[in-house]
Amino acid sequence: MKKIVVAGAGGFIGGHLVKELITSGYHVRAVDIKPLNEWYQVTPGSDNLILDLRLKENCVHAVNGYNEVFNLAADMGGMGFIEKNKAACMISVLINTHLLIASRECGIERFFYASSACVYNAEKQTDPTNPGLKESDAYPAMAEDGYGWEKLFSERMCRHFSEDFGLITRVARFHNVYGPFGTYDGGREKAPAAVCRKVIEAGISGKKEIEIWGDGLQTRSFTYIDDCIKGIRDIMYSTIEEPLNLGSSEMVSINELVSIVEDIAGYKLRRNYDLNAPKGVRGRNSENTLIRKYLGWEPSVPLRTGMKKTYDWIREQVLDGKEIKGKNRFNN
Repeated sequence: MKKIVVAGAGGFIGGHLVKELITSGYHVRAVDIKPLNEWYQVTPGSDNLILDLRLKENCVHAVNGYNEVFNLAADMGGMGFIEKNKAACMISVLINTHLLIASRECGIERFFYASSACVYNAEKQTDPTNPGLKESDAYPAMAEDGYGWEKLFSERMCRHFSEDFGLITRVARFHNVYGPFGTYDGGREKAPAAVCRKVIEAGISGKKEIEIWGDGLQTRSFTYIDDCIKGIRDIMYSTIEEPLNLGSSEMVSINELVSIVEDIAGYKLRRNYDLNAPKGVRGRNSENTLIRKYLGWEPSVPLRTGMKKTYDWIREQVLDGKEIKGKNRFNN
C-alpha cells in the first residue's frame, strides 16, 4: 500500500485531501501544527501527528518511511490576513525547504507543492477585466508582498530539487479555493466564505446591510474544493514539470459574488463600501489553456452551485454557534 504524507492536513484543503486519499485506500500520515481538536476535519484511519514543520527534524520524522508528500502547510488566509502578516507568511519558506531536504534524505519518490495565484506579477492584475493569468505571467517577478514571494521562492526550490537531485516535484497554483469545512470567520477567511457569513448574519440580525471591502468592482475567480482536490491528484501523478494553474476561469466581481449569495439567501442587503479595507489586486482570473492541454480537464463546478453548498454549510455552523477552528495557526 502506498504511504502518503499530507502536510497541513488540519487545514481546509488538507482535510479534504486526507479524506479523499483514505477513501481511495492509501495509508495516510496527516501532519499539522494545530492541536487535533482545532483541525478542520479528522478522517478515521489516518495517522495524525502534531508537528511544527518549520523545523527540519520534524520534517524528517514526518516523511521517513513514506513514499510521497503533499505539502499544503502554510501560514495563510484571505487578504485581511496576508496584508498584515507578511513576515509570518514568509516564514513558511522553512516548511517547504525543510520538507524538500527531508524528502531527499528519506527517499521520497514524489512531492507536491501547493502554490498560489499570489505569485503573479502585480502589474498584470490592475484591470478588473483581466483576461486570465497565464503561467508565464509570474515573470518578471512582482509577486504579492510576503505571501506571494514565499510561494514563488518555494516553487523555485521544488524546481531546483528536481534538477539537482532528481526528486519528482509537482506544483499547482491555487486560485481562491472555497467550500464546506473552510474558514468563515476569525480574520483568515476568504471572500466567498466571508460574504456567506455576512449575508447570513445580516438575515439573522434583521439588519439588512453588508460591508464590502473596496468598491466591489475588483474581480476574481473562485475554485470549488472538489475541483481543487481532483486537480491536485491529477497534477501530482502527471508528467507536468512546470507550475500549473489550478483554478476556475469563471470570473466575477465582488459585487456579483454578493448578488449570488443574496439570491441563495432570498433577500437583498444595503451595501456599505469600505474603501480603506484590504482588497488585493484589481483583477485576477485563471487562464486554463495549459491544464486543458495537459490533462484534458479544467475546474468546472459553477460558482452558483459551489456557493450554494458553501452557504448551506456555513449557515449551519453559524446557527449552531460552532467555534471557529484553526484561526490562529498554520492552515491551508
